[in-house]
This record gives sequence, C-alpha cells and structure tokens, in this order.
Amino acid sequence: MRCPYCSSEDSQVKDSRPAEDGAAIRRRRVCPDCGGRFTTFERVQLRELTVIKKTGRRVPFDRDKLMRSFEIALRKRPVERDRIERAVSAIVRRLESSGEQDIQSEQIGLLVIEALKALDDVGFVRYASVYRDFSGPEDFENVINELTARINADTTAAND
Repeated sequence: MRCPYCSSEDSQVKDSRPAEDGAAIRRRRVCPDCGGRFTTFERVQLRELTVIKKTGRRVPFDRDKLMRSFEIALRKRPVERDRIERAVSAIVRRLESSGEQDIQSEQIGLLVIEALKALDDVGFVRYASVYRDFSGPEDFENVINELTARINADTTAAND
C-alpha cells in the first residue's frame, strides 16, 4: 500500500482487526521510509456500481461520498461513528445485492433518508432539507410534523 505522506511503495501492517461487523478489515500501517502512520480498510466488492444522476450523467459509485453525506447530516450530533459505518455498509450491501449495476441517485437518497430516520431525527431533517430541496419554513414544518406523528405512533404502540 502506497504511503499517503511520502508516496513510498512499501508500508508495513502493524495491526489488523475486523470492522463494520466483520464486513471489512481495518489495518493500521506504518511507512518504513517516513514513519507515517495511516489506516486502510479492506472490503468485499461484489460488483462495480454506477450512479445515474438526475441529469443523466453516469459516475462510479463512491462509498466515501456516501459516508461524507452521513457525516455532514450528523455533524455535531451524538451518533457513534460505528453506527454510521453500519448504516453505510447496509446501504452498500443492499445496492450490491439488488442485482442492478446502474443505480439511480434518487434511490440512494431514499436509502439514506430511511437510514437517517432510524439514526437521528435532526440528521434526517438536515439531509431531507437538501434532498427534497426545501424552499421555505413550511417544508421544515411538514417534515417535523411527519416526525412527530411517527414518534407519537411509536409511543402509542409501545404503550399498548
């Protein structure tokens, strides 16, 4: 693995352990040339996925971009990184096992919204405001009313 600091072709694995509920291997590495330390992840990739944007443009699926979307929506929220990793891994597994190589960006957005609803209500509203292209305060009010109705329904079901 190439060192991200000095571009040396050689690095040594110092520690390996399972990550993402066994779906990946986390490796701590050190560069013998510059002494830099870094982490890599090894994951199974079932197929090459292509995302079809709203404009019709086709781009390779990028797991890191999906992760960044979660991180932005959940910035400064009390959600453990491990839970975010599991949500991202679940979405990737779902996409890979769908049998489709071409995935509409809207489909990915819906999966993210679904996962964020389960993780954090504030993160869900943040993501929904961009994904659903909110244009005013009434859009936020509608989503908050939707969340409140869901919470009330969950509370009623739990009390029965």
